[in-house]
Amino acid sequence: MFTMRDDRTHPLLAQVPLTVSPFVTLPAAATLPYTYKSMPSSLPPPSTGIGIGTTGAADEKPKYVVSQSGHAAHPDDIVASCKGLRDHIAKLQDDADRTLRALDESIRARELAEKRRVAPGWLDSEARLLEPERKPDAPSSAAEPDVAARFAEMSISGHEGVSEMAVDQGEEIDRAFGGWK
Repeated sequence: MFTMRDDRTHPLLAQVPLTVSPFVTLPAAATLPYTYKSMPSSLPPPSTGIGIGTTGAADEKPKYVVSQSGHAAHPDDIVASCKGLRDHIAKLQDDADRTLRALDESIRARELAEKRRVAPGWLDSEARLLEPERKPDAPSSAAEPDVAARFAEMSISGHEGVSEMAVDQGEEIDRAFGGWK
């Protein structure tokens, strides 16, 4: 069994040719200055004065989280501001939901008013089949023969001046093509 510490290479790996790419550079060791000192395992209080408050009160928390802009804060302050932001966003969301519900209600009320304008009484009663009211003056049995008489007057055969060809088209076709007998 071969390990990485063996001086010998694996026979299969020895068969793979190695190429050198001009685009890849191997990392080089960093050169440290002579004045380099290693960092302690715990951080001392900052010497820049960022952690010291303007009031100089001893009960203030040290502000050791510093952003790139130079703003410094304690982690508890950051957590408190995040909670405040979350509460503010939740309040905005509730306001937006309330506004959206009010808008939906106003749209429904507008549509209901339009429906009541188009068909008054339709939504207010349980009767769902609307029928026109008949006039009590004209009896319905007397109206039916009158309608039949009007249709009889409109018949083509009853009018004079209509050509025989218009009246007897069926007979003409039967004569031309032979009748079905």
